[in-house]
Amino acid sequence: MNEQRWGAALKAAREAADAAAEVIRHYWRRGVDVEIKSDATPVTIADREAEQAIRAILAPALPGAAIYGEEFGLDNDSAEWLWLVDPLDGTKSFVRRTPFFSTQIALMYRGELVLGLSSAPVYGETMWAHAGGGTWFNGERVHVAATTEMAQASISTGNVKTLTGDARWQALGQMIRDSNRIRGYGDFCHYHLLARGGLDLVIESDVNILDVAALAVIVREAGGVFTDLEGKSLNLETRSVLAGTPAIHAQALNRFSR
Repeated sequence: MNEQRWGAALKAAREAADAAAEVIRHYWRRGVDVEIKSDATPVTIADREAEQAIRAILAPALPGAAIYGEEFGLDNDSAEWLWLVDPLDGTKSFVRRTPFFSTQIALMYRGELVLGLSSAPVYGETMWAHAGGGTWFNGERVHVAATTEMAQASISTGNVKTLTGDARWQALGQMIRDSNRIRGYGDFCHYHLLARGGLDLVIESDVNILDVAALAVIVREAGGVFTDLEGKSLNLETRSVLAGTPAIHAQALNRFSR
């Protein structure tokens, strides 16, 4: 994709995120009723209307591209270009009046993630990146930290229920003991911190690709490494994350692989 098309795709993603933000802020102020989906996760009218607003902008922006959204599914499983959309990632936080929720928009080409935008409208942060273009935080270019030693590393975890029943739980405990500090920022927040040098490692074991696709591009273009807990590249079936500075990611992967 040439710079003109990158610019058009990024412009569409930013406009779509802005449209979603209008919907989200509206319902954030007035409150919403909550429904429980078949997978036992919550959904609100804000989720659905935000995705509709996003789709209305993305669909004409890149003709022939498919859209895979959290609320309305996949509209074409054979397209080379695929938009991945989570209109309101962090619905549980949203309904409990906690501002740790965001809109996630990513673009995939032939299975490779090439563009990502993460917008947290109430929290006041927006990050974006595309392949080869670096990572930008509220308009300023950012980079992961230069941390190379686990003893100096700051680690954040989220969604680790599955990991608690895994042999790697002991490895995580040892890593925490060897690190500088442990936090659990969760959702978009710890990936934003990682991409701009505020954290060194993020670990999650219960995610959906729509939650992390955009964030993977953002961390990667900021100089970080973003895989699943086995060290594999992300795909539509990804369910875990190991993301960090190159050195700390490598050390963590080695510990989890023993």
